Amino acid sequence: MATIAIDARDACAPQPRGWGRYARELIAALRTEEREGLTLRTIERGGPGPELVFEQLALPLLLRRERIDAVHAPNCFLPLVRPCPGVVTIHDLAFEAHPRDFSPRTRWKYRTLAPRAARSAQRVICDATFTRDDLCSRYGVDPDRVRVVPLAPALGTGDAEPPPGPYLLAIGDLRAKKNLHRLVEAYRGLRAEGLEHRLVLAGLDSGEGERLRAGAAGAPLELRGYVSDTELDALLRGADLLVHPSLYEGFGLPLLEAMARGCPVAAADATALPETGGEAALWFDPLDVGAIATAISRAVGDRGLHARLVEAGRRHVAGFSWARTARATLDVYAEVLA
Repeated sequence: MATIAIDARDACAPQPRGWGRYARELIAALRTEEREGLTLRTIERGGPGPELVFEQLALPLLLRRERIDAVHAPNCFLPLVRPCPGVVTIHDLAFEAHPRDFSPRTRWKYRTLAPRAARSAQRVICDATFTRDDLCSRYGVDPDRVRVVPLAPALGTGDAEPPPGPYLLAIGDLRAKKNLHRLVEAYRGLRAEGLEHRLVLAGLDSGEGERLRAGAAGAPLELRGYVSDTELDALLRGADLLVHPSLYEGFGLPLLEAMARGCPVAAADATALPETGGEAALWFDPLDVGAIATAISRAVGDRGLHARLVEAGRRHVAGFSWARTARATLDVYAEVLA
């Protein structure tokens, strides 16, 4: 019997973001899909002191003490010196592409440890081919050691009432790489032309909020801040359109969450997003404010197109599941154990 330890601390976070939802849903699916001869050991708490001390010192001692056969770090921070093979998931390299979006301490940690983790791991998991290629190009990682394992919708559904419409929705922390200032500029122009929708932004304000309010110039803009899974589910069910103008994504989970709820998607034709959304979204150049405005106008103004996007999204998202993600991850575990 082999035991795989997985660092589950992010799965237990009170306000999970994408990487926390990944850990939570993956662990639940692994427990359902668990294979004969393999046991999962989840590590839900760190130790006293800095996270770095736990990850690089205390965790390897725990792995040795419990005679763990392999360890999986679901967000970059794999112990660099460890008593067993290691698997690391690297969701994206936004800290390399957009370093100013991160505090100096967080940026230092990711840029110091992620490349070393990727090079030392027996296997690296990425959510998309784009991320794999970015990782191998930047860090010189052997592509033969990298596996692409897509994600799946992670919110679940509830019965909370959506807010009254009509509104457009964008999801993600308010930071520069999300490109929300161009979205707000496009939206402001559309309002001047008669668009009735308000714009709702759901995400933690990382310093862009006041700039976005100023950019709206009085157009109805709602900054919801961080919202719970239940609230986000309701927002998606009530939105006429999810607009995702991000300049850099390693996967783009909000696209699938929207499609699963019958919300059409208009998104940036950039990085991993086209790989995730396929032919089920309306694509635009994220650097072109006019292109963003045109995509929004088409999606909400053409009822036939709107209906086609909804139907295409439902078909597309049906191909993603956490059971599939768990099975592919178990295949990776089998490789390192072999």
